[in-house]
Amino acid sequence: MNSLLIIFLLTVGLILYGVFEYQQHQKYLRSIPIRIHVNGTRGKSSVTRLIGAGLRAGGYNTITKVTGTFPRMILSDGTEVAIHRKEKANILEQLKIVKYCSKQKADVLLIECMALQPEYQRITEHQMIKATHGVLTNIRMDHLDVMGPRLENVAEALTLTIPKKSKVFTAEDRMLDYIKKKADKLNTEVVASDGDMVTAEDMRGFTYFEHPENVALALFVCESMKVDRVKALAAMKKTLPDEGALRKYQIEKHGKTIIFYNALAANDPESSIMLWKSIRKLEGDKKQYAIILNSRKDRKERSIQLTAAFSSLTFDHLFLTGENVELVRTIALKRGIPANKIHLIGITEPQFQSETIFEKAGKSCVVVAYGNMGAGGAELAKYYEHESELKKP
Repeated sequence: MNSLLIIFLLTVGLILYGVFEYQQHQKYLRSIPIRIHVNGTRGKSSVTRLIGAGLRAGGYNTITKVTGTFPRMILSDGTEVAIHRKEKANILEQLKIVKYCSKQKADVLLIECMALQPEYQRITEHQMIKATHGVLTNIRMDHLDVMGPRLENVAEALTLTIPKKSKVFTAEDRMLDYIKKKADKLNTEVVASDGDMVTAEDMRGFTYFEHPENVALALFVCESMKVDRVKALAAMKKTLPDEGALRKYQIEKHGKTIIFYNALAANDPESSIMLWKSIRKLEGDKKQYAIILNSRKDRKERSIQLTAAFSSLTFDHLFLTGENVELVRTIALKRGIPANKIHLIGITEPQFQSETIFEKAGKSCVVVAYGNMGAGGAELAKYYEHESELKKP
């Protein structure tokens, strides 16, 4: 009998504690006037950083949290603080950010969605953030094991973070009608940005390869909050990019030149092919072209999708790094990629990987790295950063 009473009292105590914590969290939310929740397939971190820079330039006390390649919190003065995780990423992390933002008496909480599972995406928005401004960058075929298998399923998952009775800003065009349909049910207005509103002149001055549609989307959000466009754009050009942002490096060795593009954050087929076409247009046809596909064992489906996408491209070499390289090689062969173009490297020291690439490459070769920053990808990108001269795109 005593045991049952103890269990009963513990259960009641836990329930009461949960209610108290929930009420405290709602209090923290109410103390933050503007809450911006950024979601989408690609560009979340970039857009979050761009919006944060623009709002800070507009005088808003803004606390920004990005998941990106590595989780960061950006304070109101632009200082970046690393978020150290003792365990795997968990959406409960967002609760701590909300509390911190409230304690700092910030005007704006700008936060990147870190949930993948559809139900967690819904909880993150409608229980944890309750955004006053939603942002949905785009909807593409990625994380299909969680949100797929079709584009419509991905759209259904991502639109679960559309806030109620608010505004949602988006650069998505193919699924725009679907977004509007979902937003209408929540009495939320959809504001569609247009990448063509950003000119080539507007894009000059970025120290990394940024997408005009990301800049346009960020500007739309900032302008909705009465931030001067010129001031916001100038601040965006000065902000630090995510570690996974597309950067160009050049290294000369052994009488050869390697132009290395870090596209490791572009890990869905559509984005990867878009970047490939942009790079080919930028670099021209008088060079060799090579792809690095860096794979992780827990992202096998992504490696399969990327290999299938690359089979439609024209290139001279395919370097397989990271994990599951034998599996990826088998898939590449089945997709018709010639065996003499495929080079297995696996997980090795970045210097060894680079030497292998130099050995196989021609006198001038453009190398584009895709797949994952994990499983050695970040280390390889860092190697080229330190050993080369950084080139503006």
